[in-house]
Amino acid sequence: MADTKADPAGGFSIEELRANPRQARKERLVRTSLGATAMVSVLISALIIWSLFSEAWTFMVEVDWGSVWDIGWFPRRGIYDIKTLVVASLLVTGIAMVVAIPLGLGAAIFLSEYARRGVRRTLKPILEILAGIPSVVLGFFALDWIAPNVVAKLFDGPSAGSLLAAGIGVGVLTIPLVASISEDAMKAVPMSLREASSGLGARKITTTIRVVLPAAISGLVASFIVAVSRALGETMVVFLAGGAAQTATYTHSITDSSLTMTAGMASLARGTDNVVGEGLTFQSLFFVGLVLFLITFGLNLVADRFVSRVREQY
Repeated sequence: MADTKADPAGGFSIEELRANPRQARKERLVRTSLGATAMVSVLISALIIWSLFSEAWTFMVEVDWGSVWDIGWFPRRGIYDIKTLVVASLLVTGIAMVVAIPLGLGAAIFLSEYARRGVRRTLKPILEILAGIPSVVLGFFALDWIAPNVVAKLFDGPSAGSLLAAGIGVGVLTIPLVASISEDAMKAVPMSLREASSGLGARKITTTIRVVLPAAISGLVASFIVAVSRALGETMVVFLAGGAAQTATYTHSITDSSLTMTAGMASLARGTDNVVGEGLTFQSLFFVGLVLFLITFGLNLVADRFVSRVREQY
């Protein structure tokens, strides 16, 4: 039998510090199970990236690169003008950020700095309900209401779908993301900073702009990057409200109809049987997906680097 007597100096023996064998086996089982789930998620991510790169590589090797920089996106005719999709995606994302960042940040400032506890407890869940609305519903809202009542009247644009209508719809979709993440970042700023600013005679708005926002800048930037990534990856709103079908001519006008990268993929892949055997049409989907992946991956790398440099530890 192992010696479990206490050390004469008042400490514990080695045997006493050893874990119960049964408990140690449970700990090993839990550690192994958690490690296995982590490896499965890594494996799934690797398989997704491999499938994306393998088909995209086939496209890049076999395509006539003159068709990748042409007049528009006509994949069934062998014209894969990627700039049409990229420019449309950037325009929609830019419009969405013009809508989402001011409204979302304003809502976050109100909830964090001005709203009473009861008001905040009521308004924040209501605001976050917007994030739960299916994107297809917002797509029809952008097509049936924003396009004829906002775009057509204020911007002398078409009453049907357009990049502007799609961008406003995506902006409405991303408002809760900006508001929620920004509000959490601002609430994490220590109250002592606000009290010090007030003690120096600063007004509430001065404290918010000159103290709270700079202190929460890392969280604010993170919310903006998440919103940009969400806007770039949105499919149904731009698919329904963008105004284009399966093809699009290059345009940089926000009142014209066009296809974003996600909408182009969705419109072309409606039933895989429609794209199999049509030259490189099927592989072009993976090429567009690869371009979208690289853009969002680059955005996240830049954001992570920026946040790590400006983050404040309190």
